[in-house]
Amino acid sequence: MPRRVITANRLIDGVVVWRDAAGRWREEIDRAAASDDDKTVARLLSGARTDEAAGVVIGPYEVEVEVEQNTASRRFLPTHLRERIRAGGPTVALH
Repeated sequence: MPRRVITANRLIDGVVVWRDAAGRWREEIDRAAASDDDKTVARLLSGARTDEAAGVVIGPYEVEVEVEQNTASRRFLPTHLRERIRAGGPTVALH
């Protein structure tokens, strides 16, 4: 089973965010909690939906990622193009 992370958009400014293991929202995908365990992913998504109900984020969902790891770091690479674009940040300059 592939590893999955949880993503959403922060409600206050629309920025793409990723849920970490402590339940915080991070702007960097590499700081997200990734798991191939269905129960862990369900717990992360449940917490994200609680944040959605509280008006913190909107539209949380699971994203499949590949893990690139070396001795110094790990990097998550979404398996779908749409999510790679979201993880990379805005594709246009904001003025």
